[in-house]
Amino acid sequence: MCGIVGFISKNKDTNFLIEGLKKLEYRGYDSAGIAVVKDGEIAVQRCEGKIRNLEKKLDDFPMESTIGIGHTRWATHGKPSEENAHPHQSAGVVVVHNGIIENYLELKEMLKGEGHKFTSETDTEIIPHLIQSFMKKGDDFEAAVNSALKMIRGSYAIAVINKAEPGKLITARFSSPLVLGISSGEYFVASDIPAILSHTNEVVFLDDGEVATLTIDGVTVKSLDGVVKEKKSTIINWSPVMAEKAGYKHFMLKEIFEQPQAIIDTISGRISEDSGKVFLPDLNITTDDLKKVKKITIIACGTSWHAALVGKFLIEELLRIPVEVDLGSEYRYRDPIVGEDDLLLLISQSGETADTLAALKEGKDKGAKIVSICNVVGSSITRVSDGVIYTHAGPEIGVASTKAFTTQIIALYLFTLFTGERLELIALDDAKKMLLDLVLIPNQIKEILEQKDTIDKIAKKYSHASDFLYLGRGINYPIALEGALKLKEISYIHAEGYPAGEMKHGPIALIDEALPVVVIAVRDKTFEKMLGNIEEVKARGGQVIAITDAPADEIGAKADGVITIPTTSHLLMPVLATIPMQMIAYAIADFKGTDVDQPRNLAKSVTVE
Repeated sequence: MCGIVGFISKNKDTNFLIEGLKKLEYRGYDSAGIAVVKDGEIAVQRCEGKIRNLEKKLDDFPMESTIGIGHTRWATHGKPSEENAHPHQSAGVVVVHNGIIENYLELKEMLKGEGHKFTSETDTEIIPHLIQSFMKKGDDFEAAVNSALKMIRGSYAIAVINKAEPGKLITARFSSPLVLGISSGEYFVASDIPAILSHTNEVVFLDDGEVATLTIDGVTVKSLDGVVKEKKSTIINWSPVMAEKAGYKHFMLKEIFEQPQAIIDTISGRISEDSGKVFLPDLNITTDDLKKVKKITIIACGTSWHAALVGKFLIEELLRIPVEVDLGSEYRYRDPIVGEDDLLLLISQSGETADTLAALKEGKDKGAKIVSICNVVGSSITRVSDGVIYTHAGPEIGVASTKAFTTQIIALYLFTLFTGERLELIALDDAKKMLLDLVLIPNQIKEILEQKDTIDKIAKKYSHASDFLYLGRGINYPIALEGALKLKEISYIHAEGYPAGEMKHGPIALIDEALPVVVIAVRDKTFEKMLGNIEEVKARGGQVIAITDAPADEIGAKADGVITIPTTSHLLMPVLATIPMQMIAYAIADFKGTDVDQPRNLAKSVTVE
């Protein structure tokens, strides 16, 4: 949610601000703005709507400078408007902010009592006024920022400049992500890595309660109490090209087609087909730790929660350890029963999901072991976890998750095999067979991707529908949920995902000739049951789109559209069944002309509650 960029350099150049904000468009936003120190004064340009509107303003009012900050806003306090767009300022102090200030009304009344005037409906505007208030009372710039932050309750990532000290940019975070970019003679700040990759791949991740001061001579990081922090930099192995469209119409389409390579990268160096072993060097969980585990709770939000449901089937079938799957947004509010015999497995693409972070803290406070599955090295969740499994999916720009989801399932598969081997629950021959199945998955996905024209035709036929129903059984039931979510997210068509066995308990009432029903009918132990569900749909006039590994003569006559996928182990079938779901959703959204990469009202990383 929202995007922050900032820079300080020896050279005058504000192109970084616009370029950086464009790289963060995927996070979702409704307005944008930048601020610089120009000729000893603060210059600000803001606008409602897309960054291109801001660019038009800058054509008439160039803002070259050696220091600046920028922001894309996703409305929380106050409607989308130019007045509510960031940056916000007070007497030469200018701030951009991600997060929510919970006590802003109280602080606003206090500041009004001091004579401060406000021009927006936002909670953010109190920050520059608060900083300026402390400077009036004698604090220098850095001390005033610290004093202001100590009064704020809530979450924040901020970048601040001040016309009185034009060679200094101050930035800080609490419960909202922020990363610094380190380069020769210039330094950057952003809310996510893609914004700075074109300039440097050396980054420093700020932790909660840390404040960084950037000058052209370097970066100093301190606690709010002024204690200097020694921070190690991280080299990011994503290239800028990885974050570009590379000729595809949309980022989402590119990322769908990147899944074979993303899965190869996720398993590369982690498996030995000869020995049947899995290597997870960042897991940091010993065999003795695993032997103590009596229950595993997988916690996630959104698409990652669907991956978690697949993980439950994997772990319970192969390890016979009970698994609960919980939504991060609900977990901490029900005083969960968790202790030292529990393992919490958290899944987050960004590693910054606010609800998942809160659940992590709840579990850690109660003594549970914490393992995270994440795509971003050095992100907040990975730094607090006892162990990590990185997915190596590369940057995912499209808001609707694709390659992050499939690599999360692969990571869960690796975790299950790793644990099964350590606990001697999976026989060596079985482990070798399961790894062989895994190695074949990338090429099997390529076979599905080659059917794009066929899938596009099926999708176009049903793109007029106002509702969809998705059905699956067993380990593929979560993929029905994921298929429905993808369609909702990017095409704005109402869709429901259901376990097929529950169809007669309500959803069957929806079925008529206008309702397309997407059915995952693969040849596992539920296949005959799924054929029965298809017959029930057809008997009521429903239109069936079947995703299947069965021969055409087994299912072709029963379905109105058939998408054939290769056969694999039932444990890996969810990965293959996911690909047509993504392609259907993408094709329908593209036919409808929606904003595929930046669907309305959605943000890539939900970093506030």
